[in-house]
Amino acid sequence: MTLHKSLLAAPALILILAGCTGPDPAAPTSTSTTPFASPSSTAPSETLSASEGSDDGVIGTVVRFTGDSASVDVTIDVDTPAIRDFLSMLPLTVDLEEFNGREKIAYLPRELDYEGTPGFDPEDGDLIYYTPWGNLGFYYNTEGIGYSDSTLRIGSYDATLDELNQLEGPGVRIEVVD
Repeated sequence: MTLHKSLLAAPALILILAGCTGPDPAAPTSTSTTPFASPSSTAPSETLSASEGSDDGVIGTVVRFTGDSASVDVTIDVDTPAIRDFLSMLPLTVDLEEFNGREKIAYLPRELDYEGTPGFDPEDGDLIYYTPWGNLGFYYNTEGIGYSDSTLRIGSYDATLDELNQLEGPGVRIEVVD
């Protein structure tokens, strides 16, 4: 009987301990190349502006990535906890870099709250969030890549590889546009 009570108390202890951690207020708001290890305990913003469709969800919201010589617009086409959390972080500045001849990636300052967000089978022209590393990815070559519970859809973009190459570099601004 004692073992059974201990097993019931374990989840409560885990929740109490998880509440003791949180974002480091001294952490920089710029990017990091270190992958994240666990989901953030930071909840997404409860309020979205009217342009983000607070009554109708976030579908149709346009997020612009702007570098020194280019900008790429991403249209949010699904409404998930991860997308709402992503939008709550904006505006934001990140570094965009090439990854493996398939995508341009950027690390967020913290991992998104993605619980309840379904996995995805990406296609060229998709902006994704990769949960194990905590990064965004502009896919431009998805050949041989299939469905993964770790790949979450953020939205779609219409840009050439040349435009993505021009966007690549430090100081890429991400913001919602009206």
